[in-house]
Amino acid sequence: MSTLATTFKVLVVDDSNTIRRSAEIFLKQGGHEVLLAEDGFDALSKINDHQPQLIFCDILMPKLDGYQTCAIIKRNPKFASIPVVMLSSKDGVFDKARGRMVGSQDYLTKPFTKDQLLHAVQQFGAALQGTI
Repeated sequence: MSTLATTFKVLVVDDSNTIRRSAEIFLKQGGHEVLLAEDGFDALSKINDHQPQLIFCDILMPKLDGYQTCAIIKRNPKFASIPVVMLSSKDGVFDKARGRMVGSQDYLTKPFTKDQLLHAVQQFGAALQGTI
């Protein structure tokens, strides 16, 4: 079993407790620090307070959806460089394109696997290490 030398602070934003907990377990097994938020407003507060290095954000949420949340993050110069990966049960071309339009770096379709989640962290973690 290989261990990653780098631990990342990852925020998971999803209104589904099951998805949040699954992601938390997978990410902690990968050795990462995990923050959880249940909607866009909760996410914005946690981003400001804890400054995660990567964000996984559900699209369909009450109050503030994932597209709106991502757009707000990307408009703030302090947080614009944080990679955002959209999470959704919808995998249409339009959904993925809309995610890119608001600034997301990638798109994972739910249900995701542990490997998919950890691969995304490694992919964007490598990019982050290059900018630090």
